[in-house]
This record gives sequence, structure tokens and C-alpha cells, in this order.
Amino acid sequence: MRLIEFYQGRGLKIVKGEGQYVWDEQGNRYLDLHAGHGVAFLGHRNKIVLEYLQKQMSEIMTLTTAFDTPIREELAKELDNVKPDNLNNAFLLNSGSEAVELALKVSRKVTGRKKFVAFVNSFHGRTSGSLSVTWTRKYREPFEPLLGPIDFLRFNNIDDLKKIDESTAAVIVEPVQGEGGVIPANDEFMKGLREITTEKGIILIIDEVQSGFGRTGKIWAHQHFGIDPDIMTAGKAIGGGFPVSATFMPDWIAEKLGEGDHGTTYGGNPLAAAAVVGSIKALKADNVPEQAKVKGEIFIKMLQETLSDFKSIREVRGKGLMIGVDLKLNPGLAIKVLQDNRVLSLKAGVTTIRFLSPYTITHEDMEVAVDATRKGVLATERKTTSS
Repeated sequence: MRLIEFYQGRGLKIVKGEGQYVWDEQGNRYLDLHAGHGVAFLGHRNKIVLEYLQKQMSEIMTLTTAFDTPIREELAKELDNVKPDNLNNAFLLNSGSEAVELALKVSRKVTGRKKFVAFVNSFHGRTSGSLSVTWTRKYREPFEPLLGPIDFLRFNNIDDLKKIDESTAAVIVEPVQGEGGVIPANDEFMKGLREITTEKGIILIIDEVQSGFGRTGKIWAHQHFGIDPDIMTAGKAIGGGFPVSATFMPDWIAEKLGEGDHGTTYGGNPLAAAAVVGSIKALKADNVPEQAKVKGEIFIKMLQETLSDFKSIREVRGKGLMIGVDLKLNPGLAIKVLQDNRVLSLKAGVTTIRFLSPYTITHEDMEVAVDATRKGVLATERKTTSS
């Protein structure tokens, strides 16, 4: 049996993970700043998450949400500790794409409108609905026609917001574009977006699948801008490594939904609920957002200072521990050199090296990563010069 692969292989067999590290089959240790596309933000095999999963596995693993269970009751209480103030309702699913699908469906039902607005360089998933509001043409075009109509506006461009009209059901935005190049939104743009959507009765969906759960220095990245979403999607880090996502919404939206409007076989299962409970407890116990804020500022500064003499560096940017090193060249060789130096990273956009570090990263780890990045950029420049 051949397993279908949609991702290019990295030529590395990983057999173990612990904290911010993984090990290959030869016993070599790697600093994991890839972290499963950011899933392992709380570290591989976080002790509190493991404790809750192991306990739940000894009781019951599979149960539809049509039945009550103690772990879901505990989940509801713990979600109160991290949810945005205005979002009192959550529905659990399995992936970020699924959370976005629900958000889009709900927006159409509640508003009675059809059109969506998304942004250049956005990424919201690969299922048909979430793919419709994803910018990258090579992802979309083979599968069109998709959901529509969709308008793509320029990210961080306040003038483009004037193009949003009353036929729009929802605007969906990432507070930090991840796949698109680790591009943080600016304050004027996010506040302007909130103002115009409120004025025109449009639902504002904030996609926190990658940016959320402490990674940027606050529990949710949109909190940097002092605004509230109408719907928020979350995923990746909220399960501490277990596949789970959530769509959050306020009472006035949840009250308009009825039985059969959506469903899921695995969403909100006992193991997923236990993983989220453990993740929330870990987040609060170790003051994770503050650690991400402080460590992210140090890491970004170290990268900026060390790479400042390279002509191929366009910018080092990010928020918290969501960091991008944007080159003027293809970053593929640099990412390979990083891996050869036992630091795992991933690509974002066309030219960006992306680091999605676990919050447990140390100053020594950062020094290793910065040194490996320098070697990667140097190799890239030398190859370009010799070509």
C-alpha cells in the first residue's frame, strides 16, 4: 500500500518528541520550530495534556455529543477561562478547515447574504468552503468553481475596506497571516475592519487557527487590537497535539441556529475534550502567553541583529513566537540547511522561513536556531551568486 503524500518529504524519520525537541531514528535531536505546522506550541507530549488524555482513555474514548459526559462539562468550564468576553458559545470540530466551514455556513444563514470578503495572501484551509476564501491560486484553481462570490482585498490596506458593501455576509481575516508569509495585521486596519463590518451589519470572522492560544503574546491575537470578533475559529495548539478545533460565537448568533444546521462524528469527542481541558490548564499554569511575548521579542531581536548584514534579507517580522524571516530569494535551500543543522522550520508564502516555536524554547535554543538560519541564508546567497 502506498500512502498518498500531498507534502514534499523532508527525508527525515522522526521517532520521538519531547518539549521543543524531536529525535530521528539514529537518535539525533532536532529543535522543532516546525511543530507540526504549529500544533505542538505547548511542546511535544505536554505533561498536563498527557495526564488528561490518559485518564480519559481509561474511561471512554468515543461518544457522540448527543450524550452528556463529565469531561465535556469540565470543558465548558475551562473554556470560560480563555474565550473572548463576547463569545459564550463554542462548537468543537476536528480541524481548522472544519471550523472555518462552520463559520461561513453560519454567516450565510444568520445574514441571509451570500458574498464573502477575504484578503490577499490569506489561508483558511483546503476544504471547498475554506479554500474559497484562501488566496493562493495554485490551491484553488484546480478545484473551481468553489463557493462564491468572493472578493479578495489587499491585506493591511485601509482604503480597500471601502469596497466592502452590504451584500457581504462575512469578512474573514487572520490577525497574523501565517501561510501567507507571517504578516501581522496593523492596528488601523483591524480597527477599521471592525468599524465597517459593524456599520454594514456584516459578520467579522477572525481566524485564529494558527495565531491563537497564546502564540503571539496574548491568548488570542486579535486582542492586540482591542476589538471583538463576531465569530472566531481556533485549532492547532488548543488540543496540545490532539486534532481538535472550535468555532466560537456570541449568543445572538448561536440562538439563530437549530438542530441539523451542522454536525460532526468525531468533533467534541471525549479525548478531544480532555485534550483541550489539559491544554487550557497548561496554558494558565505556566503563563504561556507572557512567555511567548517575552521570548518572541528576544528571538526576533536576535534574528534581526544577526542577519542585518545580509543583502538577501527583506525583513524579520512576527508577533510573539510566530516569526518569519523574509528573503528576497527562494527559502528552500535555507530551510534544508537549517534541517541539516538540526533545526526544523517551514516555508510561508513564496520567500519566508517560518518559525512556529513551542513556548518552551530556551535562550540556548534560540542561539542554535539563529546560527543555523545564518548558515542557511549564507548558503542561499552563495548559490545565487554562483548561478
